[in-house]
This record gives sequence, C-alpha cells and structure tokens, in this order.
Amino acid sequence: MWSIDHAYIDGAFVPVQGSERLEIANPATEQTIGRVTLANREDAKRAIAAANRAQPALAASTKAQRIEMLRQLEAAVLARTDQIRDATIEEYGGPLARAQWVSNYASQCFATTAQALRDYAFERRLGEATVVMEPVGVAGLIAPWNAAAGSICSKLASAVAAGCASVIKPSELGPLQAQVVTEALHDAGLAAGVFNVLLGRGSDVGDEISTSPDIAKISFTGSTQTGKLIARAGVDTMKRVSLALSGKSATVVLDDADLAAVLPMALNAAFMNNGQACVAGTRLLVPHEHMAEAIEHLQAAVAAMRVGDPRDPATAIGPLASKAQFERVQHFIRRGLAQGAMLVAGGEGRPNGIGKGWFVQPTVFAGVHNHMDIARQEIFGPVLSVIGYGDDDEAIAIANDSAYGLQAYVFSSQPERALRVASQLRAGTVLVNRIVPELSAPFGGVKQSGIGREFGVFGMEAFLEPKTIAAANKLA
Repeated sequence: MWSIDHAYIDGAFVPVQGSERLEIANPATEQTIGRVTLANREDAKRAIAAANRAQPALAASTKAQRIEMLRQLEAAVLARTDQIRDATIEEYGGPLARAQWVSNYASQCFATTAQALRDYAFERRLGEATVVMEPVGVAGLIAPWNAAAGSICSKLASAVAAGCASVIKPSELGPLQAQVVTEALHDAGLAAGVFNVLLGRGSDVGDEISTSPDIAKISFTGSTQTGKLIARAGVDTMKRVSLALSGKSATVVLDDADLAAVLPMALNAAFMNNGQACVAGTRLLVPHEHMAEAIEHLQAAVAAMRVGDPRDPATAIGPLASKAQFERVQHFIRRGLAQGAMLVAGGEGRPNGIGKGWFVQPTVFAGVHNHMDIARQEIFGPVLSVIGYGDDDEAIAIANDSAYGLQAYVFSSQPERALRVASQLRAGTVLVNRIVPELSAPFGGVKQSGIGREFGVFGMEAFLEPKTIAAANKLA
C-alpha cells in the first residue's frame, strides 16, 4: 500500500502542510492501492522560495556544468526505468509496451537535450549588436497524469539546459508516477532547490505557481480549458507561457495507400495509451470509394485487439485511468449513436468477459460527419471516427476544420504527394507514413492546441530570452 504525504523541496523530502487526502485506485481492479496527502498553497510558497534561492547559481552555471547535470539526471532516471514502467501500469493502466516506451523516454530526453545544448550558441552577433540568450528565471512545470514521467523529465531537461530552477506540479491524479520519478531525480544529486516537486490541486498549488511574481515562466501540458485558466492567471505578472493542450488529430489516408498496411497503424495512432493521448489520431479520413474496404479492415483489426491486463505483453488496450474517464467515454459513445453515426466496432459498456475495472470496448464509428460531437471534441479514450471524403482538397479541408491543431498523420504510397498534403495541414506536427515522433524536433500545437514548443533546441529556447547589447566604440 502506497502512502505519500510529502513534497520534495530544497533538496529534501519534507512533510506537506496540506491535509486533503486522496485514495489511489488500480484502474484494472478498482482496488485501493494507496493514499496521497496533497500539498497546499503554503507548500507551494516554500517550493517557489527554494527555487528562487537556487536560481542565481544555476543561471551563472556554464554550458559544461549544465550538460553534466543533464547526464546525472539521465543516469539516475535510467536506473529507475523499471520502477517508472511499473508505476505507470499500476496507476493508470498503461499497456506494457507503452509504459516501457514512456519509462525509456524519461531518461532519453535528458540525453537529447544535452546534445542540443552542446551545439547551442548563447551569444550571437547581429549587425553591431551582441544578442545574449539568458534564462528567463524560475519556471513552473505542470505535468499531466497520462504522461507524467515523460512530461516531467522533458520539461525539467529544457529548464536545466536553459539555467532555470523549477517548481514542478505533476497532476494530483498521478502520484505514484510522480513519486518514483522524484526519487530518481533526487538520486542525481543536483544542488538543493534546482527543482522542487509537489502534488496539489490546481485551485491552490497551481494557482500559486500561476500568479506568484517569483515565477517567471509556466510550461503546462493538459487540457485547453485548464491552459486558458493558467494563461489568464499569469497575465498580471507577465509570465512567459508554453501550453501543450488538447488535440483532435486527423489521420488522412490518401486513395493510393495500401489499406491493409496503413489501417493497423492508424488504429495504433488512435488507440495509443488506451486512447488517452493528446496526439491520438481519432479522426480517420478515408476516400469514399475505399470506405467499405476500410471498414472491413478496421472491424477485423479491432476484433483481434486484446483488451485486459495491462501487464500482459499481448494486451493492446488496458483500462482507462479512472471511473470519470470511463463515464466520459461512455457519454461520447452514446452521443455518437444519438447523432447518427454508424457503430462498426465496440460500443457501450465493458468488453465481454470483463466484469470490473475501467475497461471500455475499442470503438469505431463510420458515417461520421465533421460537425458531430465525436468528431469535434477530445474524447480521451479509444473511440475512432471514420469520415469519408472525395478528393485531396476536401480531405485537407475536413482535417483543418477543427478548433485544434496539435498533430496530424498522412499515409500515401507517393511520398511527394503525401508531403504536399502535409504542408497544407494546420497542425504543429505532421507524421507522414509513420506514427513514431521525432523527439529532437519541436512539439506543440496551433489554434486551440497551444502556444510555444517543447523538445530539443526549441524546448530549451522556451526558457530563454534574448538580450540585445549594442555598444558604441567610444562616446560621442
């Protein structure tokens, strides 16, 4: 039984001053596996103060010193890879393959950032001026429950590379992941206050981070609704803000694509992490003339998917993270039926033979129009909407007809044609004939999917600001 009643502040695990307690349940069994006591606003103030004490020394550190810090963090997190994987499975039901990928990425992002830092010029000459890239200051890093380890480590890597001390608030719904990652980060032996970690509600801990004049930068990953609240809260102190928000990604299958090869990849893009991924390709655009064949392929592929124990390597889809997520997905399945979509796989309720746990049936709707709720809103579960189109221009128009623009996918047997379509999609990332991202390239969205970029050089620069110094050779 897990019991978490502390925060990590100023280089040490300390008891929290908050009193609110939450139960931690295993979503596959619905059994309580632990309890967490949440930090409060006073804890947040202590963490912010610790980060501000550490900021001057970190800002003055050399590139070589920061690279060494990143290497220490990489080694410490790598040593805990299996624990991070197991916590991910236990806490929110991430399938084994996905949990393993996330746990590996948690350490790899430090190495990727160290490489970007090694080649980065903090000073450059422009005309008669010298431009110096300086750390923006203490950063608030707010991470989601569905990608806690990777998000914490990716944001921290960029902040350390830029020379910014940080206050990290993982989601209070991901305490096991946060605990294991924080223990690993502590093992790296960085100076006290360089990073601080506490679990708490957005209404007090999150609000304190968002409004404190001692926080200069916010990096948030989560829902668009919450991201807007954070951005508004930071306006009075003119915080620099990076927001990686919701998505409703389109997967465009062009008429020359090999459906037998492409549609399993499209399903993986839609159902990754049990559908609980902001980059999930949950709108599948298929040419009208290939729709019947596509539906047959999708039905067969979904029927072959194993739903069940996330620890089993054969499991494709585990449980959703909570009862609330389960009920949300059921609502959207009912809404799809009510608005006239055709159910071709899955449906309401748990899969046959599963009597407990927050398992849902992987669900595919055809006959979907882009105005339906299931095509407009982020469901955050394994629900795929198949939309027909006539030609490439119509496919592009449908894909772009969304409030969101985080990621998109294009499949075609003609690379040049696929790239032409990709260039016209309004999304921060477009993956062509692949579903695996390039983690050294910038990640982020357009429209309601966010502001700013993460990963690699662009992620580091989100924590830097240019200072222009222009000097005359002598006084006039």
